[in-house]
Amino acid sequence: MSESTPARPRFHSWQPAVALLASLMLVLAACAAATTATPSESEAAVESTPAPESEAAEPSESEAAAGAELTVSETSAGSALAGEGGMTLYTFDNDSNGESSCYEGCVTNWPPFVVDEGAEATAGEGVTGDIGTTARTDGTTQVTYDGSPLYYFASDSAPGDATGDGVGGVWHIAVP
Repeated sequence: MSESTPARPRFHSWQPAVALLASLMLVLAACAAATTATPSESEAAVESTPAPESEAAEPSESEAAAGAELTVSETSAGSALAGEGGMTLYTFDNDSNGESSCYEGCVTNWPPFVVDEGAEATAGEGVTGDIGTTARTDGTTQVTYDGSPLYYFASDSAPGDATGDGVGGVWHIAVP
């Protein structure tokens, strides 16, 4: 008598590629939804997206210091203000009257450009607008330019990156 062996599942060489393609399509669909959403949906989509870890993109509390200087950087989106380490700075359309409306999950992707309490930022070469600060409700002091609070974008990984320009139709490079 011969024993029959149970049939083994057959895997085809194309199956992993199909799974990868399906995953890629889901990611692209999510990105497309975020860029075509209304500002409030876009903000929520950006807030829920985990930021990649990058020391250059997100200044630590120790980098928030007196003597922070605003400079001008060339980016793919044009000339932009830059903060610590030459990283591109952004403005947020939902801010009003010089006060930030980016808190909680928002700051994960859009860390504010802050200085120590009582400190001020200075203008580097090419920076001609009005530099000031505003008190945030979280107790930090955020730098403003022509009355608009300034932010970094956590997905920018190198000086001159401007990947946050136009996100959700409400985030823009800070133009000198």
